[in-house]
Amino acid sequence: MATKRDEGIQTRGARMKWGWAIGALIIVLVATVTTSRNAPKISFFGHTNKPCQCSDSRKYTGIVEDCCCDYETVDNLDKEVLHPILQELVTTPFFRYFKVKLWCDCEFFPDDGMCRLRDCSVCECPENEFPEPFKKPSGKCLEGKPEATVDRTLDSKVFRGWIETDNPWTYDDETDNAEMTYVNLQLNPERYTGYTGPSARRIWDAIYEENCPEYSSGEICPEKRVLYKLISGLHSSISVHIAADYLLDEATNLWGQNLEIMYDRVLRYPDRVKNLYFTFLFVLRAVTKAADYLEQAEYDTGNPTEDMKTQSLVRQLLYNPTLQASCPLPFDEAKMWQGQSGPELKQQVQKQFRNISALMDCVGCEKCRLWGKLQVLGLGTALKILFSVNGHNHLDQPLQLQRNEVIALVNLLNRLSESIKIVREMGPSIEEIMEQPASAPVSKSRSS
Repeated sequence: MATKRDEGIQTRGARMKWGWAIGALIIVLVATVTTSRNAPKISFFGHTNKPCQCSDSRKYTGIVEDCCCDYETVDNLDKEVLHPILQELVTTPFFRYFKVKLWCDCEFFPDDGMCRLRDCSVCECPENEFPEPFKKPSGKCLEGKPEATVDRTLDSKVFRGWIETDNPWTYDDETDNAEMTYVNLQLNPERYTGYTGPSARRIWDAIYEENCPEYSSGEICPEKRVLYKLISGLHSSISVHIAADYLLDEATNLWGQNLEIMYDRVLRYPDRVKNLYFTFLFVLRAVTKAADYLEQAEYDTGNPTEDMKTQSLVRQLLYNPTLQASCPLPFDEAKMWQGQSGPELKQQVQKQFRNISALMDCVGCEKCRLWGKLQVLGLGTALKILFSVNGHNHLDQPLQLQRNEVIALVNLLNRLSESIKIVREMGPSIEEIMEQPASAPVSKSRSS
């Protein structure tokens, strides 16, 4: 039977245990508060240790300029609907392989800026890797009439088979198969390659100064403003991807996010972020406008299971009820090319975009050239869908797309979607870090 002395000892022991537990808890809490005060407040692709931003603290609100949807809707659509579908879609065999002419002569200036890193080179597909149906010749364009090679019994269908015909908005000869090769985009991601310096800068300088001059609000017609914003938005997207997958230490092959570059090249300039959203909505409008065509298209790679999956994902993208309800018309192309000067203006803008497309041959880094060509072709395909097939006002002509154009269009939309996601999730935290007083110690890059 326990004595009073034993009971006292047990009571004191229990009190000491509780005391130690409470003391440890206080130490943990103090350490947590101290760490959270000193640690950079940054969100990496959705993982964060700080509360969500309040809705009234958003930097970008209201309607996206020259579009028909607001920033909040775009963010929600991208997060809940578009980004998950696109991320899966671009990994399917049909959208994984892109046909490209990697070695081209530059017509504008000599190429003296070859990239010094191994990450610049592109891994080309061996003959037995890419889908067998891709090797079969498509219907050729005869005498400038795509319908000349098409079975007339298919006239009731929107999709008339893959046609090999040049895109009037882009420079490359897409029918020159002898000089083109297939590339697995999953093995050649868009990322930092070490391609920097004057050679890289002069490409963008030539694009902006010669073909897409800087404009002031009200001093340029809407059509030329659209071209500028499309290129600026694409430029922003490329910069975001370079910064998000950056070689931090070449010696140890350490890759991660370069927050300083993402801030200096994109986030510190609100117009560049706004133009990214504009370009995303413009391309999204082209995809939804071509819905009938894309739904009927043949996504044949010789793998029935994967091809059915691709068809299903395409339909989910095109006919998503959330997208149709919240943003049925991302961009209204009917407002363009109005008045007597409309046709002449369209030809002028088309010529400027062709020049931009031709400049991709001057990119000194092979992998950069690959993604430049793909995304410019994707943008040229969006222009072709929205503004006719031949640069004139013959909008009643049936739409005909190459297989490569559709691959480029969907991959471009995915790249823009990914950029929107990164800006949405990382932007506020990066701005908070970079806009701290100079005396505040901050880490400007993080490994993945």
